[in-house]
Amino acid sequence: MKITNICCIGAGYVGGPTMAVIAQKCPHIKVTVVDLNLERIAKWNDEDVNNIPVYEPGLGAIVADSRGKNLFFSTEVDKAIDEAQIIFISVNTPTKTYGSGKGMAADLKYIELCARQIARVSKNDKIVVEKSTLPVRTAEAIKSILDNTGNGVQFQILSNPEFLAEGTAVEDLLSPDRVLIGGDTTKEGQRAIQSLVDVYANWVPKDRILTTNVWSSELSKLTANAFLAQRVSSINAMSELCEKTGANVNEVAKAIGMDSRIGSKFLKASVGFGGSCFQKDILNLVYISKSFGLHEVADYWEQVIIMNDHQKRRFSKNIVSTLYNTIADKKITFLGWAFKKDTNDTRESAAIYVADNLINEQAKIAVYDPKVDYKLVISDLNYLESRSDEQNRNYVTSFNDVYEACANSHAIAILTEWDEFKTYDWQKIYDSMQKPAFVFDGRNLLDAKKIKEIGFIYQEIGS
Repeated sequence: MKITNICCIGAGYVGGPTMAVIAQKCPHIKVTVVDLNLERIAKWNDEDVNNIPVYEPGLGAIVADSRGKNLFFSTEVDKAIDEAQIIFISVNTPTKTYGSGKGMAADLKYIELCARQIARVSKNDKIVVEKSTLPVRTAEAIKSILDNTGNGVQFQILSNPEFLAEGTAVEDLLSPDRVLIGGDTTKEGQRAIQSLVDVYANWVPKDRILTTNVWSSELSKLTANAFLAQRVSSINAMSELCEKTGANVNEVAKAIGMDSRIGSKFLKASVGFGGSCFQKDILNLVYISKSFGLHEVADYWEQVIIMNDHQKRRFSKNIVSTLYNTIADKKITFLGWAFKKDTNDTRESAAIYVADNLINEQAKIAVYDPKVDYKLVISDLNYLESRSDEQNRNYVTSFNDVYEACANSHAIAILTEWDEFKTYDWQKIYDSMQKPAFVFDGRNLLDAKKIKEIGFIYQEIGS
């Protein structure tokens, strides 16, 4: 089937960038991104591409290149579904907060709603693509809904998980390590796979497009995130041992990273991993393992989460103990709120949990992040339900100027590895702070020697 019309349900961190790149690389294909969130769609359509809702280096230019030509953002979901040959489902799959599997299983209510809407609207055969990260065998549930509509439409379900790293999503889309497409082994399933392969082949070399059965594709995404998160928790576990023994975790990481069997990636000790995927996907993996009675497997992966939570608590406790075991009414400046640099995504950011811990000690938190506004900071804290919105606002302020954020502060905690933090006039910051002035570098970002020479009491992870 020659594809000329694609629809994506979900205009978030995956759907928006992915469809923008497909539209740019496939000018012969009409790409429509739909979402029920009016404000989000309005931002995607903003004349100033600097205001689009997802910040990724280079994304604005790509959107500007295709928007209004063959890339469209709309709230007309039914119309886009009806016209499309391929429908990507790229909606949120958060961890369940209720019922069976609470705190571990993926909440698939949005996926099911999409499937039912596709079934209701479709008048001709469609290819439905899972783009959201889903538990293995979710395709079975989607297919059951679609195949029992009674309208005679034939659906093929494909799994095409994303392997994007936020902050480098555009680069990852333009030059991916691999594109994974899973589908049925039937003739119809193979034809559907080939249709999607042909879309990606417009810019991705054929040897980087991997096809599998649908179950392998679904599980591969969870496994990839679990392995990456495991490396972060492993080096963070060693960082605590380094602090006790006098070793330096950066030196240890460099030594083991030069082993070709291990490699150097994801060996950066930090305050902990965040983002929408790692914790959610590992918890999902734990739940799936337990549901099959694989308790040792579940325990193994759950320890990755336990270690990550421990690292965040440990960082918070160290701030309290270093500041003479009392931080009540002390101003502590957070540099960074996003879970990593070059993104405005704050989901599961370590900063949220560290702030929550310090607010429990009645500290005053001042936040500076180049891409995150005060509204989102408060929303993140309110989501934890530790206290009221009013209480959070009493304890937390945010600033558009880093020097104002640091003025009269007792300590600075670096929670995001934004490159610009390394370029500041740290002497000016030091002069404006309460003395002694502390820096707790949760990302091991700064030059320790230079910062100490200025006069800061400087602490980094694992040394």
